[in-house]
Amino acid sequence: MVKSDVTPGAPAEEQPAIGLIGMGAMGTMYAKHLSAGGWKRIFICDLPSKYEALQKTYENNPSITVLRDGHAVSRISDWIMYSVEAEYIDRVVAEYGPSTKVGAVVAGQTSVKAPERAAFEKYLPQDVHIVSCHSLHGPTVSPLGQPLVIINHRAPDESLQLVESILKPLKSRFVYLSYDEHDIVTANTQAVTHAAFLSMGTAWAGEQTYPWEHGYYVKGIETVKVNIMLRIYSNKWHVYAGLAILNPSARDQIDQFARSTTEIFKLMLSADEEGLRKRIYEARDKVFGKGDRQPILLSEDIFDRFSLGKKPKDVDTPPGGDTPANSHLSLLAMVDCWARLGIQPYIHLELAATPIFRLWIGVAEYLFRNPHRLDAAIQAALYDTSHRSNDAEFVIAARGWSQCISFGSFELYKTRFTQTAEFFQSRFEEATKVGSAMIQAIMDSSTNGK
Repeated sequence: MVKSDVTPGAPAEEQPAIGLIGMGAMGTMYAKHLSAGGWKRIFICDLPSKYEALQKTYENNPSITVLRDGHAVSRISDWIMYSVEAEYIDRVVAEYGPSTKVGAVVAGQTSVKAPERAAFEKYLPQDVHIVSCHSLHGPTVSPLGQPLVIINHRAPDESLQLVESILKPLKSRFVYLSYDEHDIVTANTQAVTHAAFLSMGTAWAGEQTYPWEHGYYVKGIETVKVNIMLRIYSNKWHVYAGLAILNPSARDQIDQFARSTTEIFKLMLSADEEGLRKRIYEARDKVFGKGDRQPILLSEDIFDRFSLGKKPKDVDTPPGGDTPANSHLSLLAMVDCWARLGIQPYIHLELAATPIFRLWIGVAEYLFRNPHRLDAAIQAALYDTSHRSNDAEFVIAARGWSQCISFGSFELYKTRFTQTAEFFQSRFEEATKVGSAMIQAIMDSSTNGK
């Protein structure tokens, strides 16, 4: 019997057997950090066709043993994590769940917990405990200090304590939620955020232009937009598809984002300054209130260090401004969406914010909490046509993504995602490095108050 308070410093024979089913990017990240943290009995598997390749990858790591399938992992492991796509979780648990060791603790790393919970309750034996988890960051982001959701669904306190001990080497911040709470929080923090960046990419691809090459997206918060968009499209499509399609709350929010985008664009086209100002100011007051919080983003100098392009001499800067005129339709629509859905992003920021969500709030407050910047965006939206074609493409893209997700088709989502990703393919390697460095620099700046 494994002690619930066991540590990686214990002799190998006293340590829990840790099982990882699914060795994609997140499974690989967990294997890396748990092994580096001192756990010596880690058993992993993936598709049988990848067995030999996995053996070769880990042949020099004595802490990690590659097994042929999930049956072998489930039979011997004290803690088992399914790191598979939400779309396939039912099928995988149906196959391997009945082989779970008596008294073992089972978790899932899926981004949407409703199908995971259904699969666990349906296929896991009653003498198996369920304490699930979800790291709220991507595999290329350090887990240090990041939120790690722990869900005690069906387990005694000692099983929860064992899970906490096993996950401690990740040095993440534990956030305790229920399955339902998890799906609401992830919808609020990720679904619309992803939709905004997906729409940006599709809009730019629709114009057949790299935005940083014509001088409008090379400075300030524009740099954040470009780098995060590229970072998302450089990942696998299924990382985002499950969250959007399988989470009912996410669908509603993405639909509202598309409506907000469309309605604000109509106000822009009709040059309804009074109507646009009223709508934007009401959204600002609902979401940001008095604005007495310490801002997340503190200096445009930080952004400029991570630009993928150079500012051409022929791009005009507005009087008194520091960047070319931009309607910032994506940001206006995002804050309007939050306001209309009653989402309080700062609450989720404290609870379980992903790095991308933290940056997105930071960019939004950078615009909305500065009267000059917000007024410049409204003026550009109403009277500057230099961004009008891009804004039109963005509206089409946002509505297209909303429709795509409402159909509930993973194949349609994959097709739409990969078509856009192919356009930006040549810049992914650079963007991944630059985006990671930008996130870290901004996080460090916010933490240090500099």
